[in-house]
Amino acid sequence: MTTPPQVDARVLFWSAAEVDAGEVPEQHLPYVREILAWARRYLVSAHPELGRNGPVCPYTQPSLHKGLFHLAALSGEGDVNEAVESLRAWYERIGAGMAAGDRELLTVLLVLPQLDYEDASGLDAVQAVAKDKFVEDGLMIGQFHPVCDAPGLWNPEFKALRAPVPLLAIRKLVVYDLPFLVDHRAHAESYLRRFASEIPSRVRKQLAQRIIG
Repeated sequence: MTTPPQVDARVLFWSAAEVDAGEVPEQHLPYVREILAWARRYLVSAHPELGRNGPVCPYTQPSLHKGLFHLAALSGEGDVNEAVESLRAWYERIGAGMAAGDRELLTVLLVLPQLDYEDASGLDAVQAVAKDKFVEDGLMIGQFHPVCDAPGLWNPEFKALRAPVPLLAIRKLVVYDLPFLVDHRAHAESYLRRFASEIPSRVRKQLAQRIIG
């Protein structure tokens, strides 16, 4: 699958197939290849410290299988916050024409090798600011970093968001995302406006256990 066209010139996008074929500018290719290999090795696999059964990210393998997994990079030395807005616009534009099932699997990872590999605070701050708008628009944005200390949802000791290169990941907000949003009132309210009537009993039980525990 060929990557759909750019929204603007600040961010470059490639499908996984294009990365495999080397159809990426030389300055970006090593980083996006490293992250694609990491996604195929780590995100699609179970982990003994995860705290639940199944792969680290249950959406990655279906996204890869259907050709809906993309990678992106800044085209120059532009502002990361502006690039995130470009990322959101690209996602909305491409996802708008997709069937609901495919839209849930549309994923893009913005690879940011220019950020500090030993300090995740800058990336954390970008993600925290962007998340308000993303969740309001029905999207999820998460940060991965070599030293990310964010605790795992099911095992706080497991640092699930560590990756070899700093990056931001975007996908559609789904009904099972409430545990990631419940600690932020505005995010939880945005979620409930979309999914209040659809919340599965399993998610309700998980929330109850989290509140009690």
